[in-house]
This record gives sequence, structure tokens and C-alpha cells, in this order.
Amino acid sequence: MGHTFLSLLGFLLLNLLYHGEAQDAALTIEPNWTIFFSGESVTFKCDITGGKGSDWSYAIHKNGQDFLSYGKHESYKSPLLYTGDTGEYQCFFQHGRSTQISNKIDLTVSAKPKAQLNDIFPGRGNVTLTCSVGPSSASGWRYFWYKKEKTSEPLKTQDVFFLTNDQISVSRGGVYWCRGRRGNPVYYTEYSDAVVTNRAVVTLRPNWPEMYSGETITCEIKDGGDSEWDYIWTTPGSETPPTSDPKLTLTSQSGDYRCKGRLKGEMPSTHWSDVLTLSDKRPLPVLTVSPSWPSPGASVTLNCRVDHPSAGWSFYWYKAVPQLSGNFYSYELLAGSKNGTEQDLFIIDGHTHTAGYVCRAGRGDPVFYSWYSNPEFVWSGDINSAASLTVSPDSVQHFTKTPVSLSCEGNSTEWRVRMFSKPDYLLPCSSWGTMTGSTCTITRSWLSGVYWCESETGQFSNAVNITMEYGEMILVSPVRPVAEGLPVTLSCKLKTGTVLYDVDFYKNDKLIQNDTRRELTISAVSKSDEGFYKCKRRDSVDGRTSSKSWFSVKSASGHGEASEFPVLLIVGLLCGVSLIILLLLFLYLYRKSKDSCYSRSQRTNQSPATDHMINQDETNQRENASVVQDNACLYATVRGPEEPANDEYTDVTYSVVELKNISKKGKKNEPEDCVYSDVQMASAAGKSSPAPADETVYSELKPGTALGKNAA
Repeated sequence: MGHTFLSLLGFLLLNLLYHGEAQDAALTIEPNWTIFFSGESVTFKCDITGGKGSDWSYAIHKNGQDFLSYGKHESYKSPLLYTGDTGEYQCFFQHGRSTQISNKIDLTVSAKPKAQLNDIFPGRGNVTLTCSVGPSSASGWRYFWYKKEKTSEPLKTQDVFFLTNDQISVSRGGVYWCRGRRGNPVYYTEYSDAVVTNRAVVTLRPNWPEMYSGETITCEIKDGGDSEWDYIWTTPGSETPPTSDPKLTLTSQSGDYRCKGRLKGEMPSTHWSDVLTLSDKRPLPVLTVSPSWPSPGASVTLNCRVDHPSAGWSFYWYKAVPQLSGNFYSYELLAGSKNGTEQDLFIIDGHTHTAGYVCRAGRGDPVFYSWYSNPEFVWSGDINSAASLTVSPDSVQHFTKTPVSLSCEGNSTEWRVRMFSKPDYLLPCSSWGTMTGSTCTITRSWLSGVYWCESETGQFSNAVNITMEYGEMILVSPVRPVAEGLPVTLSCKLKTGTVLYDVDFYKNDKLIQNDTRRELTISAVSKSDEGFYKCKRRDSVDGRTSSKSWFSVKSASGHGEASEFPVLLIVGLLCGVSLIILLLLFLYLYRKSKDSCYSRSQRTNQSPATDHMINQDETNQRENASVVQDNACLYATVRGPEEPANDEYTDVTYSVVELKNISKKGKKNEPEDCVYSDVQMASAAGKSSPAPADETVYSELKPGTALGKNAA
């Protein structure tokens, strides 16, 4: 065995001595890449150490087959590669009868690559773009960046901020491309797809915190500039085709909505926007009224509440109108509510009768409306001539098994009875009784609450509070308000119907009667008698006490305090006008009476001399009048001639002065004290301008004699 091994070793040494020193064969490629792309070029180099200058021949095999025949050239540069050049390459060396084989190289040739452009959008600030050429093992690339158009010049350092060879940082708003380059001659990849650094945002206009089915949302492209965009939406279960309208009307389907923008005529698009989740629940406002039992003529405030009240809502206010055929209410807009109100409060002045109200909210254009609120009621105990409710037995409190009838009366032939019970139950008569004609009779278990009638003509009756009592004792008190000045009697009775006599009566928890009288009687009620009343059995072991009931008092006129002021105002105005008329009439009569005691008529245009003589007569008359009794009257008549033509005066003037005494009341058959005076003035006839000396004066004085007195 040892002899054989030594023989083989010797043979090898002899062979080395024959061929010279040992040889190392190698295959290399330039560039030294493992992956090439169609259109690139590669150079194969076959090298053998220690064989320089020797007469060696070279051959290249591909996948064990001849690729390049033996020759003396150590390198071989291939023509442009294509994908079929992929394979395993190896060099073969031959010198005489000696052969050497090199290492193997796997060469991969892929189709011409397309650069990959990725973006990283931080929450704020610039966008980072990264360009690459796959697969990741490809190397030697240098990247070029383009904006707006592929044919534009590559961006330089003054245009963008270069982070690394394959990364840049750009501001938002723009379209970018990239491509890679390597080798010599230069080899370029295909352009990448464009990346849009604009951001799509689903905007709510206005920016309301919640959106509902039927409202409109908008896709907005941030920093979109003057570019033209198409918009794509994803809705629950589908994606819309591109459209130039950025608005989308929300469907009734709840779910996620988002959008993105795409440049017109191009494939690049923005990223998808954030998701907007739609609730398919239309908002339901809540209406409250205050007070629910106002005094007649007082104001009532309606308040309509919705979630997010500042989200652009306007408020619409309605009156509920009974619809007996469908057992529901129709709604009529209140005056001043046609265009909605910005405030969620609405005040109704001068409220007098029972009424129902609803509200709803609206926003946007066209208006998107919420649901109608549940109806809320404002109750009044005052009797309405168009509709009224009476309760039998007439009491606020009733035992559970006591039959109770509620009867409707008024100007209608069809009625229904409604009941409202806390927390929010609105029930018809059929829920707790039987409706026969206009009367609802409680026939089974029922609830305490407010009861009223509604007519087919849309009228509401007065409302009454009725309570159901499970105890052994109730307070019997009138169910409707009692007018001021009328008497009222309260009593306390058991389930058996017995009216108790050993009871004390309380008002607002204060003892007001504890004697042997079986009833509490108020002979003439007033507003001060209003309050909560109850009764308590005296000297009983269990000390049974009834529940409290509110006793209401209305003004004797049937109107509340709010109506007293206008009534007083009207009465005051009428009284004032009457006094003024009476005063004017008194002044008129007084003046007329005064004129009747002293009358004087004068119809002339006298000359200065005549005027002088008349004045003298008047003076004489006043002197003569002093001798007349207290009740004497002075009558004076001055008669002058008619005014002739041509402004000429006549010549004669007559003056008659009569002094008469009017006897006093109670002095019958007494002669009057009279003084008669007749003054006549005449001038010569035919003279147009009589002189004072020519005038003739006739005067006659006839004094009367006072009864029982001497003449003066």
C-alpha cells in the first residue's frame, strides 16, 4: 500500500517538472455586477497565472456549451445583452495537450428596468422621495430627478434638497419623476411613475363635527395650484369613477368614505385621504317647554337642543295640530319661524290655552333637516269654549278601582282623549280605557298624569291633573281651577266612600284646620289660597295621610293677572275721554248761559258823533241799571239806518235801551222791575253829509217800579 502511494506521488512530480510551474485559471467580468439589463454590455476576461507569454488558447463556455471558440484574446466584450444571455459562464485554457478550467460566473440579464419612486409623507413639513431600481442586488446606479414634465432638465441642488444619492426632500405640491443611470456608455432605466406630493383631504364645509346622510362633503387637493384634477371616491362597498366634481352627496349607507385626486389626462394621483365615517342616524332634537303650566297670558319659552348646536344649525318651530283619523299630529310653522332662527330658544307671549309644540333643526344649502322632535305640551286649566274637559267624580285624586269618566264638550262632533305621564309617555284613551262618543271611561289599570281632549277641528281642551292612589285615603279637591270669590270645600274620604270627620287639613305642610269639622270650607277663595293641600287622620294608630294635591285659583273674570293691565288701561282711557267731553260741554253751556243774560245787537256804521251819543246812552243805561234788583237784566238795542249805496250815511239813528227785571224763582205774581229807554237819532232828510249840529236825538226812558219798593 505504501509502495503504491509513493509511486503515484513520484508520477505527479515528474509531470510538474515536465510542464513547468503550477497554473491558476480565472474568469472575471467587467463591470463586476451579477445582474445586467437588456441593452447593457459586459466584458469577459480569462486569465491564467504563470502562463503569461505562454502559447495558451482561450475559450468561453455557457451552461457547458461553447459560447466563444478558442482564440488568443484574453478578453471578450459582448454586444448588447438581452434576457437570453442569462446563464453560467466559464473559461477553458488549452496549451498543447494541457487543459485548464476557470471558475464559474452566473450572469443574470433582466428586461430594461423601471425606476421605483416612493414617497414618505410626514404629518407636517416636506415630503421625502426615494428612487430605486429593483431588484435590490442591482448596484452602480446614480439617480436623476424631474419635476412637472419628464422632458424637463434634471433637478439640481438649487432646486431641491438632496439627502443622499437616492433620496431628496421636496415641499408639498408638485409632480415628480426619477430614473437611474449607470455604466459606460451610459445606460438609463425607464422613468418612474409620477408621484404627486399634493395631499387629498375630505373637507366638511362648513367644518362640522358630524355629517349625516343627505349632506355634502368635498374632496380638496392641498397645494393643488392651477392643475386640473379628477376626483375618485371610495364609498361603502364601491369606488366611484373619476369625476371633475369634487363634491359628493352622502348616501344613506353608513360606513367609511375617502377620496383622492388624479391629474387630468395623467395616471398619477394623490394618496387616499383620511377616512370619514358616516353615521346613518339623522339627528333627533329634544324640545323642552318652560313653564309647562303657565299662568293665563304669561310667556312660554321653547328650547330645541341638538348635539353640537354650534354646527351651523337653524331652528324651526311648529304647532302640533291633532289629526284624529291617523292618531297623530300635523305641524304648522309658527309665525316668525319660516326661515328658521339662529337661537335655539323661541318665546311665545300671551299663552292662554293648552297647546302642543315640536321643533326641528336644519342647515346647509339645500337645507338638510333633522327629525322632528317629540311633541311637548303647554297646559292650561282654563276652560276653552271651543273645547273643554270635565271629570267625574270631580277630584284630583282617585282610587285605583274607582270608575272615572272624562267627557269632552265643544264645537266638534269627534273627539279623542290624551294622557301624558312621566317620563315621556303620550297615550290615547284606548291604552287605559274605552272611548264612547265624546267620553273616555277608565276601565282598567291606568297612570297618573295630565289629561286633555283634542277635537277633529284641531282644538285642545283645558288640561287636568289626575292621580291614581293605592292608599286607603284620598283628598277630595276640585280638578279644575276655582274662580276668585267662589266657595270651595275640601274633604277626606276612605275607599269605602266614608267622609272622615277626625282629620286635620294642611296647606303647604302647615296645619290650617284641626277641629271637629269634617270638611275644609273656604267661603270666598283668593289667589292666596293656592297651594298644596293634604289631610291627615287624627288620633289614628297608623296616622294615615293623603297625598298632596295642588289647588288652583283663577281670577274672577276668567283671565289671568297678565290681562288685568290692558283692561285697566282701556277703562282709564274711556274715563279720561268722558271727563274731557263733559268738561267741554259744561264750558259750552256756561258760556251760552252767560250770553243769554246780556245780549246786544248792533247793525250800523255810525258817524263819530252818533257813536259818541250811543256811548252816552250806554253809560246812562248802566247807571239806571244800578237801581234794578239783583236779578234785573239789561237789554239794549241800537238800530241804525241801512247802509245806502255810494257809501252815504242815512240821517236817522234809533237807539232803544230796555231794562227788564226777571223775577226770582219763588216770587210769583210780582211785577218785573223794568226800565225802558228809547233813543232815536235823526238828521235832516236829503243831506248826504249831516253835521253834528243838525242831528235830532229822541230819547225816552221808562223806569219800572220794583214790587214793594219806592222808585229810585
